Amino acid sequence: MFSWLIGLGVFAIYVAGALSAVLALLSSRTSQGAVAWIISLLTFPYAALPAYWIFGRPRFYGYVSSRGEHDSILRRILARYRPLIEPYLSDAAQVHVKAVEKLAMMPMTSGNRASLLINGQATFDSLFAGIENAQDYVLVQFFIIRRDRLGIAFKDLLERKAGQGVRVFLLYDEIGCHALDDGYLDDLTRAGVEVSAFNSSRGFRHRFQLNFRNHRKVAVVDGVIGWTGGLNVGIEYLGEDTRHGPWRDTHLMLTGPSVLGLQEAFWEDWHWATGRVIDLEWQPKVTCEECQHVVIVPSGPADGQETASLLTQHNIHTAQHRLWITSPYFVPDQGVQDALRLAALRGVDVRVMMPERPDHLLVFLSAFSFLPDMIRAGVKIYRYQPGFLHQKVMLIDDHSATVGTVNLDNRSFRLNFEITAFIPDRGFAEEVEAMLESDFSDCREVTVEELESRPLWRKLVSRAAYLLAPVQ
Repeated sequence: MFSWLIGLGVFAIYVAGALSAVLALLSSRTSQGAVAWIISLLTFPYAALPAYWIFGRPRFYGYVSSRGEHDSILRRILARYRPLIEPYLSDAAQVHVKAVEKLAMMPMTSGNRASLLINGQATFDSLFAGIENAQDYVLVQFFIIRRDRLGIAFKDLLERKAGQGVRVFLLYDEIGCHALDDGYLDDLTRAGVEVSAFNSSRGFRHRFQLNFRNHRKVAVVDGVIGWTGGLNVGIEYLGEDTRHGPWRDTHLMLTGPSVLGLQEAFWEDWHWATGRVIDLEWQPKVTCEECQHVVIVPSGPADGQETASLLTQHNIHTAQHRLWITSPYFVPDQGVQDALRLAALRGVDVRVMMPERPDHLLVFLSAFSFLPDMIRAGVKIYRYQPGFLHQKVMLIDDHSATVGTVNLDNRSFRLNFEITAFIPDRGFAEEVEAMLESDFSDCREVTVEELESRPLWRKLVSRAAYLLAPVQ
């Protein structure tokens, strides 16, 4: 009887493996991924089955996107506020912006002011001052929050504003904040702050969505001022962690109608996490004199398109003479690699700035497997020397720049919820150019000879690490 049950269990596992292989064939986003999962599920289902259902799911199911679901409650509310921004819809004729708007499912608006915040001190001075002046509500979302000096100051500020009658909403990623203790969150809740994890695996139906992350960093005060960029809440982002050394990062402060794009992204995430709809202000506020155009581009695994990857490829193809990219984790998919090589071959000044010091070892090692081919094609690779480089910035020619949360890797392209501010403005592009020129002066350029001279065992390790890129 016992052996019969074992046999039945083995049969069930192989049937489940075969059915999962069919699902992988139908839904995997790349042919390489489909082949790898099918072979694994059919030959080693005992190990491959749990791995596939945790790491192999191609989309984040169940997320209610107000931009995509015509019958959602969020969509109905947005239908009432969208006419309010019509006076600020841009009539700019730049062809390269149209694709960005369609990817974002959000319009480009005028009447904005985008201010670069270089490094942690400038970012948190600006953010804390903005929250201090809040009158109605504060929306805050981070991937990582530490219980250190900065994290405690952040908590105290949110508690103080809640005590003043301001509505405060804090959303965090449960994996990114895995080290954050319950006491920290309980203190916030007792003070009147509405606190929620993003809950990627919320409910029985979505219990296997553990590999997805909400990597967005968003803050909005009263619908008037907003922030996004690369920084989380922790002293390492101030450069005070000796393991990382000086921390190079970039954030962005926005005013104007584009703030409502940040607000909408938070609003959708909060609805997914809690099932509740927040009553917010949707009337655009314009306070700038020399205003800029901005498109807010949310992206994530619930999108119908691979928004982050397509936005990156679009920016690469748009560049005519210059494309400068900074990314702490540089393991782009084949499409982005090919686009970068082609841009360099047609004469574009393509530069990629990466950290010299590793933060995530597998990601760091993976890049070595394809960098020689990129350098041979004319892509210039730079390693940042003073400390850890974490900014996610792109400069396209003299006319556009992006600042956001997207890294150039599979996780940001396909597994993370991210957000990017696309700013087609020459004045802002000049500011980004000056910032990046200063950063490049602190870099060393990588050569093919350096990479080829590595011992064989290091080349093998790099290649093996690259094979794991889809789940890094």
